[in-house]
Amino acid sequence: MSRIGKRILTIPEGVNVNVDNSIVTVQGPKGQLSLKLVDNISITVEDNKLTVNKLKEDKFTRNMYGTTNANINNMLIGVSKGYTKGLEIVGVGYRFSVQANKLTINAGYSNPVVIEIPSNIEVKGISNTEIELSSIDKVAIGEFAANIRKVRPPEPYKGKGIRYKGEIIRRKEGKKASK
Repeated sequence: MSRIGKRILTIPEGVNVNVDNSIVTVQGPKGQLSLKLVDNISITVEDNKLTVNKLKEDKFTRNMYGTTNANINNMLIGVSKGYTKGLEIVGVGYRFSVQANKLTINAGYSNPVVIEIPSNIEVKGISNTEIELSSIDKVAIGEFAANIRKVRPPEPYKGKGIRYKGEIIRRKEGKKASK
């Protein structure tokens, strides 16, 4: 039984939630997000409380019960506060460069890697080696950050590569010279 699905969500101040034909629309000061509900899941909104309900007791509905609750909670947080994720690049000559809607990554390859920035994500260059992503959509920002990190994942011997801000890379010991 899902404890996350049973959780009653509190709608923040200044946020509107509309349910129309199994589509939940959450609108707040930072923007608007929508989610299509799966079959056999319904939502009730009373006062400033939101509850997710199961209409049927099958395996798929039980799986989606907590997932739907978590996704709606992420939407409520996104339109009221927003999400940020920091990335840093470590290595000699490695750097980020942001121009308009393109992110250029110099990560030790013969040519720089150019990535198109999605329209719902804002990228701010803090320095040559650090960027900060911000968006109202938690899924989109996580996926974009993972795609940037995939360009040059951190390696365990020297620690070079692209990592999330505050990520700890477990370092391995290199080869030893024989006697």
